[in-house]
Amino acid sequence: MYPLNKLYLLMEKQHNRGQEGAGLACVKLNANPGEEYMFRERAVGTGAITEVFNSVYRHFKGIPSIQLRDPAFAKANLPFVGELYMGHLRYSTTGKSGMSYIHPFLRRNNWRARNLMLCGNFNMTNVATIFQEITSTGQHPRHYADTYIILEQLGHRLDREVEHLYRKYETEGLKSLDITHAIEANIDLTNVIEKAASSWDGGYIIAGMTGSGESFVIRDAWGIRTAFYYMDDEIVVVASERPVIQTVMNVPQESVKELQRGEALLISRKGGVRATQILEPQKLNACSFERIYFSRGSDEDIYLERKQLGYNLVEPILKSVDYDIDHTVFSFIPNTAEVAYYGMLEGLNAHLNSVKIKKIKERNGSLGESELNGILSQRIRSEKVALKDIKLRTFIAEGNNRNDLAAHVYDITYGSLVPYEDNLVVIDDSIVRGTTLKQSIISILDRLHPKKIVIMSSSPQIRYPDYYGIDMSSMNEFIAFRAAIELLKDRNMEHVIMDTYHKIKDEQAQDKPMTVNHVKAIYAPFADKDISTKMVELLTDSSIQAKVEIIFQTLEGLRAACPNHPGDWYFSGNYPTPGGIRMVSSAYVRYMESDYLKKHPKLNFRISESTH
Repeated sequence: MYPLNKLYLLMEKQHNRGQEGAGLACVKLNANPGEEYMFRERAVGTGAITEVFNSVYRHFKGIPSIQLRDPAFAKANLPFVGELYMGHLRYSTTGKSGMSYIHPFLRRNNWRARNLMLCGNFNMTNVATIFQEITSTGQHPRHYADTYIILEQLGHRLDREVEHLYRKYETEGLKSLDITHAIEANIDLTNVIEKAASSWDGGYIIAGMTGSGESFVIRDAWGIRTAFYYMDDEIVVVASERPVIQTVMNVPQESVKELQRGEALLISRKGGVRATQILEPQKLNACSFERIYFSRGSDEDIYLERKQLGYNLVEPILKSVDYDIDHTVFSFIPNTAEVAYYGMLEGLNAHLNSVKIKKIKERNGSLGESELNGILSQRIRSEKVALKDIKLRTFIAEGNNRNDLAAHVYDITYGSLVPYEDNLVVIDDSIVRGTTLKQSIISILDRLHPKKIVIMSSSPQIRYPDYYGIDMSSMNEFIAFRAAIELLKDRNMEHVIMDTYHKIKDEQAQDKPMTVNHVKAIYAPFADKDISTKMVELLTDSSIQAKVEIIFQTLEGLRAACPNHPGDWYFSGNYPTPGGIRMVSSAYVRYMESDYLKKHPKLNFRISESTH
C-alpha cells in the first residue's frame, strides 16, 4: 500500500489546474502464467483522481487487515498491488476530451517484455513524419494522435529488441522459458528509446513501463518540458514538478535532481537506476510559460521568479497612475497571479519608502509630529477586488461555450474603492485570447466605478502558438495577433499581411525545412504599446465608463526574472525546433485561407489569377 498511497498524494499535489482526467497504472513482477500483471484505471472529469483511487481501493474492501499487511497474500491475490506505478493528470489544452485521451496508454502482448504502458507531457510537431515511418514498416495504427503514434513507434522498437534477444539466446542453445527469462533479465531499453527518439521534434517528458518491469523517463533535447526525480536505496520517484516530491517524500530540495536535456532515467526490474544521455543536448529552451503559469507556485525558484515578474512592473504602473498612490487600489486576478502581486507590492512599498525618506530629508528635521505621522502613515492600498467563482481556464474551453463561461468566472468585492476617485490596478499572469477580459473582468471591475482601470500582465504579449505541450494552434485566437492585424489595416499596411502569406506559401512549395518565422513581420511595424492600445479598443465598448489601459511585461523583464528558462517562443516567435516554425507558418496560412481571404474576396481573386 505504501507506493499506491504515495502515488495518490503525488497526483493530488500536482492537481493544480482542474484537470479533466486522470489515470494510473501498475505492474506486478513475477506473476504466474494466467495471472494479470498489468493494471490500469482511468477516469474523466475534475474529480477523476478520487474516482480512480476509489475504484482501486474498492478491491481491498472486506479484506482482513492482517491479510492486507501480508505482502505475499496481497501480491498473489489483489489487483493494483505491484512494484511499479505510473500516474498521469491530463490537462487538456486543445479543448478535446474523453476517455480515449486519458493517459496512461497501453499496448498489449502475450510476451510480458512486449507490453508497454506510456504517459507523458508533450506535443510532437512532426506527427506526420513519425506516422509515415511506422506505417512504412507495415503497421496500421488505429488512431492519428501523437500519444498513440509514439506508443506504437516505441512498441515496434521494443518488439524488434525482444526479437533480437530471442534469436541471440536461441543461437546460444537456450530453450522455452529459459529464453523468456533471459530476455526479461537482459533487455535494455536504451536502444529502443534512442532509435525512436531520434525522429522526435517537440517538447516532451515521456514515461514508460514494460510488462516485464523495465521503466524509463526521457526529456527532450531542448529541455522544453521538465522532470525531477528522487532516489534512495528503496524507491525511485519521478514527477514533472520538484516541490511535490519534496512534500510527499519529505526530502530537502538538494535531494531532488532534475533530468537533463536529452537524458533518460532507466530503471531495471532488479532496481538498478542509471541516467543515460540518449540525445545530444541542444541549446537550452526550457519553457518560460511553465514558470509564469503552469508550474506549481510552491517551488522555491518559481516563487521568487513570479515575485520578480511582479516587481518588474512597478515603474510602468506608477507612470500609468501618474504616481498617485493615495488614490490607487492594487489587486490581482485570482488565482495564479497572486505571487506576482506580492512582488508588485514589494516594489511599490520600496518606492513609497523612498518617497517618504525624500520628504523627510527635504524638511531637514523641521517636521512637526502630525506632519511626520502623515508621511509615515502612507500605505499601499491593497484589496482583494476580484473573486474567482469557477475554477476553469476559458482559453481551453470549447468555442461555443467560452463567452458564456467567461462572463461568470469572476465577481467583485463591492465597496473596495472610492467610486470615480480611485484608480484600480489589477495584475494577471497572462492574457491569451482576451475573452475573459472582455466578457467578465473589465465589465465587472467597471461596476466599482474606478476612474481608471489598469490591467497588468506579468507575462509579455502572447503572440504565437505553442506546439510543445500547450496546443493553441489558431492564430486568430490571440488578442495580440488580432490587434496587430487591425493596426495594419488602420495604417494601410495590408500588403504586409499578403507579403507574409506569399513568403510562407513559396517556402512550403519548396518542401524544405523552414528556418525563418515570417509571421514576425505582422508585429514588426509596431511598438508593444501600440498593440496594447489596440487591444483595449477590441476588448472594451461604449458601456465601459472607466478609462482602460493594458500593460505587459517586457521580454527583457521576463528573461531577467527567469534566466534559466529562456524558451520564450510564445512571446518572441523564436521556436527552438524546425517543427515549431513549420507549424506556426501553417497556422498563418490556415488563418489567411479560412478567415482573412474570405473577408477580402478581391484579394483572393487576384491570388487565384496569379496562381493560374
